[in-house]
Order: sequence, then C-alpha cells, then structure tokens
Amino acid sequence: MVQRCNTWRHTHIVTLLLSLMLLSSCVDVEEYDNSASGNFEALWHIMDENYCFFTEKGVDWDAIHDEYAAQVKSSMSRSQLFEFLAGMLFTLRDGHVNLSTSFDYSRSWSWKEDYPENFSHSVQRKYLGNSTDYKISSGIYYKILDDNIAYMYIGSFDDEIGSGNLDEILMYFASCNGLIIDVRSNGGGKLTEAQKVAARFISKDTLVGYMRHKVGKGHDDLGDWEETVIKTSSGIRWTEKPVCVLTNRSVYSSANEFVKYMKAIGATTIGDTTGGGSGMPYSNELPNGWSIRMSACPMYDKDKQCTEFGIEPDIKVDMSDESMAQGIDDIIETARYELTTDN
Repeated sequence: MVQRCNTWRHTHIVTLLLSLMLLSSCVDVEEYDNSASGNFEALWHIMDENYCFFTEKGVDWDAIHDEYAAQVKSSMSRSQLFEFLAGMLFTLRDGHVNLSTSFDYSRSWSWKEDYPENFSHSVQRKYLGNSTDYKISSGIYYKILDDNIAYMYIGSFDDEIGSGNLDEILMYFASCNGLIIDVRSNGGGKLTEAQKVAARFISKDTLVGYMRHKVGKGHDDLGDWEETVIKTSSGIRWTEKPVCVLTNRSVYSSANEFVKYMKAIGATTIGDTTGGGSGMPYSNELPNGWSIRMSACPMYDKDKQCTEFGIEPDIKVDMSDESMAQGIDDIIETARYELTTDN
C-alpha cells in the first residue's frame, strides 16, 4: 500500500516535470548571449517592451535600433560598450534611465544642467543664520523669519521623516502667519516620505493625481487610470494658513511628485519649472550582469496631465546675480511678499 502510493507520487512528479518542460519549450523567449551585440539587443528589447515615455519623448526607438545596430562591434572593450549603450539611452533624456556597472553609472541630467540653478546655499545661509539660529529635525532645516513667516527646507526625501518630528516642526510654527516649504534642488527619494509631508496640509483625503501601468509590450499599452489619493494625517496639520512651495529645475522624481501634491492641495508654487521625472522605475539585467533602470509606470496630475517634463510654477521667478551678490534670494522674497500681502 505504501509502496504503491510512493510509486504513484514518483510517476506524478515525473509527468508534471515533463509537462512543464514541454510547456516551456512552446514559449517563445528570446535569449541573448554575453557579447557586445547580445547585450545591445537585450538592452534595446528590454527598453522597447517596458519603457513608458517613447510617445511623450517623440523618440523613434526602431530607428535608434537601426542606427546603433550598425555601429556595435565585437571588439568593443568593457568601457567602450558601456559608453556605446549609455549613448543610446541618452537619446531618451530621462533621469530615471540608468545603466549601472561596477565601474560607472550612466545618467542624463539634462533636466537640470541646461537651466539656471535658482538656488544658492550661501544665500540661503543669510536667511537661516548661524548654526545656532535654526533648527534641524529629520533632515529638515527650519526657522521663523523676522516677519513671522515659517521657513522649512527639505533637501531630500531619501531618509525617513518621522511623524513626531513633523509634529514638533508644525507646533513650533503654530503662531506664524504663513509657511514657506523650500524643496529646491531636492532630487527625490522615497515617495512615501513626500506623501507623509503632504498629508500634513489637508483636512480630508485628497485626489492628487493618477498612475497607469504597462499592460503589454507595445509602447502605448497602458492600463486603467489609477487614482493617487493622499490620506490626511492623524498628527498636527497646517490647513488654515497659506503655504508657498519653492521650486527649481533640480526638483526631480518624488520631489516633483511632492510639488504636484501641494499644487493639488492649493499651495502656491514659486520659482522655476521643476525637473520632472514622473515615471515609476523598473529594473532588469543584461546578460553581462549590468543593471538597467527605466521609467515604466507614468504618473499624472489631478487633471491627467503628464508631469514627466516638469511642473510650471504659479509664479515664475529667477534669482538675479545682483540680488545674490547682496545675499537676497528673489524666490524666498517673492514668497514672503505673497504670504504677507493681501492679494
């Protein structure tokens, strides 16, 4: 009885394995070898099937294939192959498209490098004062300016921002007439942290945008519109007084999303257009072990407009050389004027 049962189990497992082998042999999965041409073809196809902004970027990816396929050489060294593949990726001009190796990291920073910086740490120190004149909590620099306007600088969303820290900051600002949130040169980080801060500025759950997922290999094979809703925080909130958010071209990725959230909430944005970066990243690997990251899920604002190319400010302001020489930040000063003037 036991032997018969074991025999049946063995036969069943063998049959199952044979079925899986036959099934897998029917699936058309193209494999690429670890050669210059193999890695090129693998990278091109991974991007072709997963990248989500070909249409928005106006890039003919098939034409890019033909152009680069004619140039790939089997004699390429490791560094030459990297530069070659990075050059192909650069045609997308996307900061979320990166080829990672043990010796280099491809990047396109045209979203910020081709524009005025509109931020200066040395000028910012004129407003913050000496190290004992301002406070730091969860990486946020904050201070009450002399016109009773609250100022907080969030330079990154990389690290966790504690809920208790946000409570302390907002309690400290309780008597202020308005609040400036400066996210200039914030290159992003964790989306959850951007959402955590935005949740302190709403009194009810708020629709702030949409996301779509790739559902097929076609460039425009995108799924249904999925709502992005910020849920209100149970901690201390700032909902009764005005808020200005300061931006420049170096605001990217989750910081770009934060600006999108705050605009949807009703904050006034001041400065320059943000850098964009509204695609949720996806990663894969080439035959040689190099890692490729790309934008795979596009995100949109509450009006279903793509924010990949940046978000325009409500009030456009550039920092002038003359003002900076005097230690004046034109963008901060515009925000102070907006918050202290009955417009």
